[in-house]
Amino acid sequence: MDKRELIKMAFEAQKKAYVPYSKFRVGATVLMKDGSVYTGCNIEISSYSPTLCAERTAIFKAISEGSREIDTIVIVGDADPTYPCGVCRQVIREFGRDAKVIIASSVEKYREYTIDDLLPHSFGPEDLEENR
Repeated sequence: MDKRELIKMAFEAQKKAYVPYSKFRVGATVLMKDGSVYTGCNIEISSYSPTLCAERTAIFKAISEGSREIDTIVIVGDADPTYPCGVCRQVIREFGRDAKVIIASSVEKYREYTIDDLLPHSFGPEDLEENR
């Protein structure tokens, strides 16, 4: 699937965001290495702590369906650009060590990163294996 289609899907997911408090909508599309595609939006509730970001919504949908490796994730939001929070960066790192991360403002305007660009010197599953 090409980047433009993934970006379009993220913008469609953004429309479904449940953000009655912040009014800040985010959408995400994740392309897994097995070819499956999942979308997500941010979902907030009044006590904020259990709020779920769009990126984690999409990734957790993929994981719950048995897909484990992220190829590409696209993130769009009301800010230009909208980057993933620290928690989402760590989740992307867990399931996408070599994932492409696309931050899009439109179908034509986007930036592409690696997780190392966004989360340098990260901690991952292999760090736990080395200490066993």
